[in-house]
Amino acid sequence: MDLHIDRLPDEGLSRASLDSDSSAIERLRWRNHPQIISPNPESVERNPFEDPTYVTQLERVEGASERSRSQVREGQIAENEKVSYDGQGEGMNRRVLSGESRGGMRGRGDMGLRQGVEREEDPRRTLSWRERLRHFTWTWFTMTMATGGIANVLWTVPFRFHGLYALGCIFFILNIVLFVFNVTMISLRFYYFPRTFKASFLHPTESLFIPAAVISFGTILINISQYGVDRTGYWLEKTMCVLYWCDCGLAICFSIGIYLIMWSTQTFTISQMTPVWIFPAYPLLIIGPHAGNLAPKVSDPDKALKIILSGYVIQGIGFLVSLMIYSAFIYRLMTQKLPKESLRPGMFISVGPSGFTIAAIVTMGQHLPNVVGKDFMGPGLGELAGNVSKICANWIGLWLWGLAFWFFLISVGAHLSCATRGKMDFAMTWYSFIFPNTALTTATFAIARALNHNRTIQYIGCTMTICLIILWFFVFGMMIRAVRLKQILWPQKQEDRTEGGWTQEPAELQRRRRVDGTDSVEDGVGRSWSLSRAWSRRGRGSGEGIHGIHGRGREVERPATGERRRRWSFRREGSRRS
Repeated sequence: MDLHIDRLPDEGLSRASLDSDSSAIERLRWRNHPQIISPNPESVERNPFEDPTYVTQLERVEGASERSRSQVREGQIAENEKVSYDGQGEGMNRRVLSGESRGGMRGRGDMGLRQGVEREEDPRRTLSWRERLRHFTWTWFTMTMATGGIANVLWTVPFRFHGLYALGCIFFILNIVLFVFNVTMISLRFYYFPRTFKASFLHPTESLFIPAAVISFGTILINISQYGVDRTGYWLEKTMCVLYWCDCGLAICFSIGIYLIMWSTQTFTISQMTPVWIFPAYPLLIIGPHAGNLAPKVSDPDKALKIILSGYVIQGIGFLVSLMIYSAFIYRLMTQKLPKESLRPGMFISVGPSGFTIAAIVTMGQHLPNVVGKDFMGPGLGELAGNVSKICANWIGLWLWGLAFWFFLISVGAHLSCATRGKMDFAMTWYSFIFPNTALTTATFAIARALNHNRTIQYIGCTMTICLIILWFFVFGMMIRAVRLKQILWPQKQEDRTEGGWTQEPAELQRRRRVDGTDSVEDGVGRSWSLSRAWSRRGRGSGEGIHGIHGRGREVERPATGERRRRWSFRREGSRRS
């Protein structure tokens, strides 16, 4: 039996590939289609599989087809390595060079974008530290939050011994060093990659962690009030009073600003809800503890009273905002189950609002009778008002203490399955294991003081303190390991990754644009806007002719008159007609 083995006509292949709506990979596969079998007309009525000769030939052809398909796959892998960029404005398209045409452009659009993402996610790639610096996000300030929280906990430990103050000072000074490191690194990120500054405010996840810088600054101020005011002169006390009001202003502005940006630029669903939504309210939540630690060390009772009253007001704002977001979190757990493993460390953020509020109101309430005047809240009611406020603060603190422990146990239980299966990759949100729980620990010591130095509660707080210190060293070591293993400071690995409709411009594209000279801004030493250069551009004479001006990856022709082209408008058109 004779077999006719034909190849599809080239015209048909070319027309099919051009008219097809499929991806470039499918068109390339169709273009290199293996040979097909066309039996003779006389063999149509016979069963071809009963002929051993036909079966042998069929196996031979199938083997050739398989080899052809393997060659096509190898060709596709080779094609994926040849990516070029068509730099024309913001809509810069990536193109895959075809192996057959060499000069032709195939697989535009989504295919190039997908390849760029895959290349960035490849852990075998090597990036310079400057390129990795692009992904130094605001979440790194959670490290300084946690370190300052450890120093705060060590200050509140009731059982004092030799060396405890020194240990607290070590964490306090280390926190300052790490804060300077974070400020330097994120400033270099915005200097080398200016577009990332605005992008960090508009990203649905990274923008939530911008207040971490304000929280870290406030934590340092709390540590200074604890470890420094008593051991220095009046100058530091006066300075800390000024810085306290600055901290209040920053907390209010950042919390309101971040929420307004979120509500103006982002759309969230209940399935996306995590306790990280509470994070912009955290700067408000540390104002109360700051006031509670600073007021007892202020020599002027009137200034101390103002600090305490402002601490109550701002702490109330932060806690009530967090309480409203609590309800959304509970609703999300009831309808969508637990968050995925990588997001579960953020569940500990729900412990912080109650913990900080307990430490704040109990500490301020215990000092309030010492600073109120004789006629506070009415003639002759100063002493009574102070004592009643102290009692109410203790009861409210005890009430919220149970809520904080409830959220703590829920968060621990949610991580049991992750810990047993080992499914958690490191992220900077691991510091959520520490900072909110430092609030719970300081709240525990505050409740012990309110209950006449209850020994059992003090022992619970000391146990939690030891666990937090061990956990801090563990998370810090895992962070260094993650940097080496490229789990952080790497494309698509940090909170600036592509998600929720937000697309990150690949670093490969940025490097190509810098090499081609089409973008002189992203290299960090590019030109910035200046008034003198703007006037010099306007004053260019008509003798310069036509100028090529770089503008976002393309050249724009300037008219020979040296004047800028003006857009058409109804107003100007009407004036011309009149």
